Amino acid sequence: MSEALTIRHDLEGHQFETIVDGHRAYLAYMDLGKRTLDIYRTFVPNELRGRGIAAALAQQALDYAEREGYTVIPSCSYVERYLQRNGQDESGTQMDE
Repeated sequence: MSEALTIRHDLEGHQFETIVDGHRAYLAYMDLGKRTLDIYRTFVPNELRGRGIAAALAQQALDYAEREGYTVIPSCSYVERYLQRNGQDESGTQMDE
């Protein structure tokens, strides 16, 4: 993605979101308590797909989880694949090879 994204963390709504060209993309999670986040949905409208927006949302959420000491349950299949592709564990920490 060549343009810089502004991703907003809506703590109360448990979402990371961005608006690009008037379209809203978001990643939703539940705080399960005990320092655990369940990331259950990533949505990018058709008009924005293929631009790296889902990856940016996922990374922002994982960075937040790591910074705050959360473990992540990747219920969202996109986030699960993202973690695998990037060699990260559920805390967003880089795994040793």
